[in-house]
Amino acid sequence: MEDTVSNTENPPLKIDDQIELEIDDMAFGGEGVGRIKDFVIFVPFVIKGEVALVKITEMKKAFGRAKLIKILKPSDERVEPRCGHFGTCGGCQYQHITYETQQRIKETQVRDLFERIGGLSKELVKNLIPCPEPYNYRNRIMVRRQWNKIEQRAVYGFLHWDSRLVVDLQECHIAEHALNHQLAELRENPPPRNMQKVVLRMMPDDWEMHRDSFFQNNFHLLPELVNTVRDCLIDSGSKYLVDAYCGIGFFSLSLADLVEGFVGIDIDKQCILPARKNLEARSLSNGEFLLGKTEEHMDELLKRFPAEETTIILDPPRKGCHQEGLDMLAKAYPQQVIYVSCHPATLARDLKWLCENGYKIEKVTPLDMFPQTQHVECVADLRRS
Repeated sequence: MEDTVSNTENPPLKIDDQIELEIDDMAFGGEGVGRIKDFVIFVPFVIKGEVALVKITEMKKAFGRAKLIKILKPSDERVEPRCGHFGTCGGCQYQHITYETQQRIKETQVRDLFERIGGLSKELVKNLIPCPEPYNYRNRIMVRRQWNKIEQRAVYGFLHWDSRLVVDLQECHIAEHALNHQLAELRENPPPRNMQKVVLRMMPDDWEMHRDSFFQNNFHLLPELVNTVRDCLIDSGSKYLVDAYCGIGFFSLSLADLVEGFVGIDIDKQCILPARKNLEARSLSNGEFLLGKTEEHMDELLKRFPAEETTIILDPPRKGCHQEGLDMLAKAYPQQVIYVSCHPATLARDLKWLCENGYKIEKVTPLDMFPQTQHVECVADLRRS
């Protein structure tokens, strides 16, 4: 990395320079955006409209990064962060912003990503659904253990926002209170030294699952997430449902009353066995769970479930749907795909591909499953075009 920018049109900035910067936008990822002679500089922990004293930490040909030194002109939307570690800990990006403004920022960012990455109309994105509990909502956190050589003791917490050092936390303000009790117990009863990461979680009521299996991390907004998906399915009128990569069967079992038949599929036996127990506990007779790859089962399923009467639901990890899964959707060509995503950038990418291969988007609904952070959940409703 060069300390200065080689492009003569860019300002002659170098590492460690301190400058006054007006913030004119908020980037996806939580950083504020300022400009010096059209050269973009990213700064964390600021708000659009603020003027800040910043210190240059990185310079590239296309952009630079800076560290906040002092707010010179604060925004009316700035609030005091609840957590004393905010600005050091990398777990949150937005605690300094009113929750109403956080919602507006995320909604705008989703629309912009859809237009920029997906080439899609902003009008397809509906209003963001807020979380009723902006703090103490996470039912799962992963705490890191690290040895502090200077103090000769172990510290427990999350990574520093710009380093691999662990910030020692007594309490996490976005975690459920029960997890903070678990954190206190962890500190009193340290794990073996070879355990560098410890998962603390609350298990959901009425769901059988392995402790390491995936479950939505916000119980408070979960009913709205389910209702959003239900509304999409109801609107399509589908008679059959395929829950691809189904996990413990959360979505298919929550939607089973809307369809004549459903099948959930997952390659992980650790998920399918609990899913079958969850099915049995609900005394449902119109569905089943299969072990294996969705792509390998789809041809057989379409003999039972006509594509023009079937909905496929996807809830992939942050990296999005792999190409084999996208190809499967293009080949199967169901009347509806409901795509649930925790990363709007990869969602926009995948939706662009699907829209180029036989689908159209009815709507996308963002939900704030992750208040105080950069992350946002989205539900996309796609139909055969």
